[in-house]
Amino acid sequence: MRLGINLGYWGAGMDGDNLAVAQEADRLGYDVCWAAEAYGSDAPTVLTWVAAQTESIDVGSAIMQIPARQPAMTAMTAATLDSLSGGRFRLGLGVSGPQVSEGWYGVKFDKPLARTREYVEIVRRAMSRERLSYEGEHWTLPLPDGPGKPIKLTVHPQREHIPLYIAAIGPKNLEQTGEIADGALLIFPSADHLEDTAVKHLRAGREKAGKTMDGFDVCPTLPLAIGDDINGLADMFRPYTALYVGGMGSRKQNFYNQLAQRMGYEKEAAEIQDAYLSGDKTGAAAAVPHQLIDQTTLLGSVDRIAERMQAYAAAGVTTLTLAPAGFTREERIAALRAGTDALERSGLA
Repeated sequence: MRLGINLGYWGAGMDGDNLAVAQEADRLGYDVCWAAEAYGSDAPTVLTWVAAQTESIDVGSAIMQIPARQPAMTAMTAATLDSLSGGRFRLGLGVSGPQVSEGWYGVKFDKPLARTREYVEIVRRAMSRERLSYEGEHWTLPLPDGPGKPIKLTVHPQREHIPLYIAAIGPKNLEQTGEIADGALLIFPSADHLEDTAVKHLRAGREKAGKTMDGFDVCPTLPLAIGDDINGLADMFRPYTALYVGGMGSRKQNFYNQLAQRMGYEKEAAEIQDAYLSGDKTGAAAAVPHQLIDQTTLLGSVDRIAERMQAYAAAGVTTLTLAPAGFTREERIAALRAGTDALERSGLA
């Protein structure tokens, strides 16, 4: 099992710290450094900055949002980043959510599965440098009855095949991800529930495509905190969990809330959402069960985390992405080093 690091969003006043953490991850031999985007910092700019100041770690978008860019533009960005980084770029895609898609980008959040499939097909065609033409429900290239003509990408990516990941939560999206992608980006993963909530759906998609899970990268992100006070460490992540389960989306469309329900927290997920949407963020955080936090983070001593890593590997994880917690740069780097120690103690390195 390999290790990755997720820097989250840029521009929150810790940019220098994030770069230092990425550079330390590079020095420690971490496999990939991911950066996110929502409606603040964009991922490609951050990844270019990180790639220019690291040596061997891959850089990946987790995610580049599908409603933010035309697929040909995404292919251009991926090819450019792969070339500039010396073949170290991984393209992570996702549809975002209805509030961001429609509120920020002005793109209807309809038929996300069909839209994702078409988007991936166009991106792959463009990155392969064939003359681009496509007829689908959501995109037609070139536009008919106009001056457009099939065009070929002029940039040569460093590699013939740039790894493509999809952020997926729901069963249908997970199955399609297994079918059309090279890896899956997962959030709030519990080793105890990973087979039922994710891996079996990914496997079904791989089988549909006539493939096995060999070579497919199952890549969940887990917050990491080192210490002896498990309850205190878990409390650090109550607001984070409450935000996603309670407020990331509408009452009818919250994928993280639905995931918590599939993990057996139906009653608690409803309580968290009710409190959060009523404006009681403190109450929402208090309603998050300790077990839910502990199952979806890495908390405790290096030995305890090593045991958890073994459980994730047994559940099918191939790249474990860590989001090291800490109030200072030094604390986050210490957590990063502890992650390396835990992997070595687990025997999975």
